[in-house]
Amino acid sequence: MDDKGITDRIDLLVQSKRRFLGFLEKRLDNRADAEDLLQSAYEKAFTRASAVQDEEKVVSWFYRVLRNLLIDQYRKRAAVNRLEERLAGERDAEPAIDEELFREVCRCVKDLAEALKPEYREVLLRVDLQDQPLQQVARDLGVTVNNASVRVHRARRALREALQAACGVCTEHGCLDCTCRGEDRGRRPV
Repeated sequence: MDDKGITDRIDLLVQSKRRFLGFLEKRLDNRADAEDLLQSAYEKAFTRASAVQDEEKVVSWFYRVLRNLLIDQYRKRAAVNRLEERLAGERDAEPAIDEELFREVCRCVKDLAEALKPEYREVLLRVDLQDQPLQQVARDLGVTVNNASVRVHRARRALREALQAACGVCTEHGCLDCTCRGEDRGRRPV
């Protein structure tokens, strides 16, 4: 087929834009989605218009392209809806916090935090546990924000190392099966 024939077919499709858009809007209930889908259909038409042998059938062929794209759109929506429902169900089924375990882990962390160097302990407690802004903590301590940031980093590292030394392997798995209950955690500054 020559370029003139392809151009004529594409012109015919562009001239029918209002009809195609109306067709899509009725099925999508959203003009923006309809325009997006029509744009995708035009892209397909531009690359495949030469496949239609009979020029009189180009409009009916294009409606088939639109229907196929609509079906794909419906499938995507259904998949998104199923995913959202599944995620909502998982969120609702989230297990309750084991209060005893939470208290034990917190006690373990608190005990070890008490053993940190005072300048580390202070900044760690204020930034991580009291949610105070780092800038405010730095100002209150009379240090630069950079210095306070370094202290927080070092305090976290020291606390992590102390937890690993005191609790062993259980800290690598989130302290869910803590085996250090009742053991001496030591009180030396870390």
